[in-house]
Formats: sequence, C-alpha cells, structure tokens
Amino acid sequence: MKLIIGLGNPGKPYEHTRHNIGFDVIDELANRWNAPLNQTKFNGMYATVHRPEGKVILLKPLTYMNLSGECVRPLMDYFDIEIEDIIVIYDDLDLETGKLRLRGKGSAGGHNGIKSLIQHLGTQEFNRIRVGVSRPPAGMKVADYVLAKFSKEDQPIVKEALEKSCDAVETALTKPFLEVMNKFNGA
Repeated sequence: MKLIIGLGNPGKPYEHTRHNIGFDVIDELANRWNAPLNQTKFNGMYATVHRPEGKVILLKPLTYMNLSGECVRPLMDYFDIEIEDIIVIYDDLDLETGKLRLRGKGSAGGHNGIKSLIQHLGTQEFNRIRVGVSRPPAGMKVADYVLAKFSKEDQPIVKEALEKSCDAVETALTKPFLEVMNKFNGA
C-alpha cells in the first residue's frame, strides 16, 4: 500500500495558496482517479484508491501544516504503511515557481510541515516531491507570501506543475523512486 501525502492548511482562507500546493496536487490526483476524499481518520481527510498497481491512500492532514506529523504517523501505523511507501508533496521557496525537485531524503530546510514529519516519523529518509513557489519579493514577509494565492501570470505554470507532480506520483507507483527522480527533477 502506498500513501501519498499533500501538505497544506485546512480551511477556505488557505485554498489554492502557495503553501497549499501539496493539497492541490492531492485534489488533482483525486480528480484524475475519480476518488473523492470522503474518509477521515486521525485528523486527516483521505481517499482509498484501488489501482492496478495496488492500494493507494491520498491524504490531506487537517492538523495545519506545522503539525502534519500528528496525522501522518498514526495513519501509517493504523494501515501498516512503511516509510519507503510514502510520498510527501509540499511547497518550496528555494525553487522557481512550477519547478519540481524530487528527493529520497533530506532535512526540513526550514519547512515546518517537514520538520513535524521528521519528528514524528523519526527519520529524514522519505520520498518527497517539492513544488517550487519562488521567494517573496523584497520587503514581503515569507508568511504573508506563502499564504497568498498565485498571481494570474503564474496560474498556467502552476497548473502544469500540478500535472507533472501527478505524473510523477503515478510513475512512482510502478518504478523505483530513484528512477522517478531522474525523470522528473527540474521538470
């Protein structure tokens, strides 16, 4: 069983903001697979999808970004999911908007959602898809920037990034993550 986790914040004010790109990827996968996120457990909203490659859970933790691990760890334990069978999708300020960077391990890099996951999972070694949102303009606070929506000019770039992220997830269901990284990094 695979667990695909999109990081974000619950609630209308956060929908489609830079910080919620992980939620947006999960929503896009749910649409592709005709799998509404209509189940809840451990303060997370999820869908269980039966695919030819096996069972996949699409998860949006509803704990707020900084506490993501509080949802993910109990859900992994409940469904007996191994670390190597998860993929975490989240925003990255250090990548240009729309660029993807896949990694099999790494530090939190200042991302509080990843810090929470590392703390609760007890390891930095888990698969991730980082989606670039760029840095804020000079003088703008990071918190205000990531909690804002993408500009009209960025919309087509973001749409393409969502599609490529979904493609990467689908590829990871049948191929080793290293192979997926080689194919999609920099996309």
